[in-house]
Amino acid sequence: MSLKKVYKTVADEGGAVYVDRKSRFIASVRPISNEEEALEYLSVIRSKYADARHNVYAYVVDENNIFRYTDDGEPSGTAGMPVLDAIRKAGLVDVIVVVTRYFGGTLLGTGGLVRAYGTCASEGLKDAGIVTRMLCDTVDVTVDYVLLGAVEHKIRNDGYITGDTDYGENVTFRVYTPSEETEKFIADITDVTNGRVKYTLSEKRYINKEEK
Repeated sequence: MSLKKVYKTVADEGGAVYVDRKSRFIASVRPISNEEEALEYLSVIRSKYADARHNVYAYVVDENNIFRYTDDGEPSGTAGMPVLDAIRKAGLVDVIVVVTRYFGGTLLGTGGLVRAYGTCASEGLKDAGIVTRMLCDTVDVTVDYVLLGAVEHKIRNDGYITGDTDYGENVTFRVYTPSEETEKFIADITDVTNGRVKYTLSEKRYINKEEK
């Protein structure tokens, strides 16, 4: 798992299909936290497509800067590296991409293979959803209902990510703030409410921010 304050990965599992001269390429994509998860997923995909001629893969684990790839029987440099390049061009870590090929009877040549594997991997990554993950503080902000509108507007206007809102005796907003912005956020909310606010800091956690 990445130890960075901000990094990019995929939001969920995804996939794509690419066909070139009757050869069928199937991308399978998944977020991972470590190399063990990558290898477990690879095993699942190999079993799923056990009748395929090739199950090419590449993965990147940010912790310890681990990356692996294989051509799985394709000509050297035509399969695994294009898949890895797709991951790198997207700026992603903590992800595995497996591209399965069912041979269509026509040789695609070096350029055709590079294009097919790279394109299929890129489409699979897009389908999985690219997200920016930020290490944030969890801040619970509690105010009287009379201040709900002003606080809600401030949080939304400043672009903070929010969790559940609790409408009890008072209203409590759960807000996720990048650690370097937490002090300013608390000061701003205190100012907006003229000090009529209670806040609680809890665990740090990674929060996904979807790419537009």
